[in-house]
This record gives sequence, structure tokens and C-alpha cells, in this order.
Amino acid sequence: MLVLASTSSIRQKMLRDAHVPFEALPARVDEPTIRASLEAEGAHPRDMADALAEAKARKLGLRMPDRLVLGCDQVLGFKGKVLEKPVSQDDARAQIEALSGQTHQLYSAAVIYAEGGPIWRHVGVARLVMRPVSTDYLGGYLARNWPAIAESVGGYKLEEEGVRLFSQIQGDYFTILGMPLLELLNYLVLRGEIEG
Repeated sequence: MLVLASTSSIRQKMLRDAHVPFEALPARVDEPTIRASLEAEGAHPRDMADALAEAKARKLGLRMPDRLVLGCDQVLGFKGKVLEKPVSQDDARAQIEALSGQTHQLYSAAVIYAEGGPIWRHVGVARLVMRPVSTDYLGGYLARNWPAIAESVGGYKLEEEGVRLFSQIQGDYFTILGMPLLELLNYLVLRGEIEG
């Protein structure tokens, strides 16, 4: 059975809906320190997502070498910077105002650890174009969706009202939700872990 090194409700739902047997356990890593170190090195957002996913997989994978441990992370890249989850409604407003009328990228990384090391990894990327968002709509949007959107970078959930913020999306839906599910399922089928 797969171990998901996360308590993310959306990642758990994706695996449940795909009928992948798994156990979810929190992987407590110092994300702010890892992010700060990678930012100081000028790491690309794709590499940051990959490193954070691997840190989570490694945290549990080294304790459970006989299990497949999946670590995931998602990073929003915008104009060479990385946005974090909004900490307040004002922060969410500022993020959406910055993204309004612009294109940004979501990088969703997944790494599987087994037998003491990484055995599989994938980083999916999606490009999202946010429509120009009016001040009136944004105020109502925040009132209706806060605090739920506090758990999402960029201040939106595409699977909910956040989809109304966008004029164009290029990329895999599951990648946008936070896990490259199709690539993961393909790997698990090839390994014989699930039927396919």
C-alpha cells in the first residue's frame, strides 16, 4: 500500500477517487527553511517543487524503507518569484490583484521513495491566464471563499469558484489540483502496484 506523505485533503481525494490504496501520514519538514534556502540559491520554481516533494518523501521513506512513500508539493511561479499560500484575506486580495490579467505557472511535483532512496519523480506544469478581475467581483469572491482559499497558492481553488478567475488554462487538471496523477498512476501500473 502506498504511503502519502501528506494530510492534503485534495490529494487524498484524488487517490481515493482513482481507487489507489494508500495510507496518509504527515511528513513534517521545515518547508520555510527549505524554500528560503532554494530562493537564496536562485532555484527555479520547478526545482523548488521537486525538492520539497522529495524532502517529504524522504522524511517518511527513510523510516519505512519497505514501503512506497509518495511526497508531493506544488509551487506557483510568477514573474520569476514564488507565491506562497495567502496568510490573510488581504494577502489573498494582493495575490489575485497581482495575477489579474497575467499568466502564471503551477508546478506540481511528486517523488516516490523506496528502499532508502528516490525511485520515481515527475514535475507537471500548467500555465494559467487569469482574466482581469474587477474590484467588486474580487471583494465578493473573497467574502464567499475565505478561509477555504487560504490552503491554496494564488488564492483560488480551480475545482470551486476560483475557475471563474481564468480565461485560459494549459495543462493537466490534476497537476493544477496539486499532483501529477496520470503519470503517478502510469508508474504504479507499470510496477504492478495497481491493476491497469
